[in-house]
Amino acid sequence: MSQINVPKDVKERIKSSYDAIAQKYNEWTRQHTPLRLEFVTKVFELLSSSPPSQQPHFLELGCGAGPPITQKLLSYPEARVTANDISTTQVKLARSNLLGYGEENAGNEERLTLLEGDMTKLSFPDQSFDAVFAFYSLIHLPREEQTEMIGKISRWLKPGGYLVANFAEHDSEAIVMDKWLDKDDWMFWSGWGKEKTLSIIEEAGLEVVESDIRMDVVDVSFLWVIARGRCGMFGCMIVPNYSYVRRPRLHANLSVGRYLLMLWTRQQ
Repeated sequence: MSQINVPKDVKERIKSSYDAIAQKYNEWTRQHTPLRLEFVTKVFELLSSSPPSQQPHFLELGCGAGPPITQKLLSYPEARVTANDISTTQVKLARSNLLGYGEENAGNEERLTLLEGDMTKLSFPDQSFDAVFAFYSLIHLPREEQTEMIGKISRWLKPGGYLVANFAEHDSEAIVMDKWLDKDDWMFWSGWGKEKTLSIIEEAGLEVVESDIRMDVVDVSFLWVIARGRCGMFGCMIVPNYSYVRRPRLHANLSVGRYLLMLWTRQQ
């Protein structure tokens, strides 16, 4: 393991490595399952205290082959899941492993969308997701891109939505291993360290609900974070987009402000 400058072809090499070691990685990562499921369960419990008013929509960054995390997200009642991974092989495995859930436009339950590619190239409308899950994935981005992604995630979350992710415990611009799990698995990680990561999350407009240094089964510690999207003047109500949401015709004497107040009151 060595600390060096960020390679220019870092994304291509990460993709190539995960394509090459997909099966071996999926077997190895099973030991991380309890900790990841613990944090998914925590977010489910937080959501249950204030259930989404519409069909829940989750985003998973770094879904791998699907089970167990994507599968767990799909267990949330009526949830839709958008799952992304940079590895072509992993996305193919996820599509096969989660076939029963169907993808959008596939004529099935239309609860799952799989997106292959660099997560930094993803684009979604603001306030799209009730929760974003990023386990062992943001740490593969160069640090500056981690900062940018946290900002994007903050915008993608609905008011009161949650980000749950793990980050590097220590400040490292670039850590590279020429051989990680196998001879063909060059790998890269980076991180800002605990204090700066938490500061970046707060500066992005998220409220840190929980942060903890936890050691996984391979004796490596990470910063685990649950952060909540801040709410506006109407609490965590999502203000309707008048271009797309059907609504009752406003009475001539009912102002838009009073109409929004009426909607907010109904949600209490």
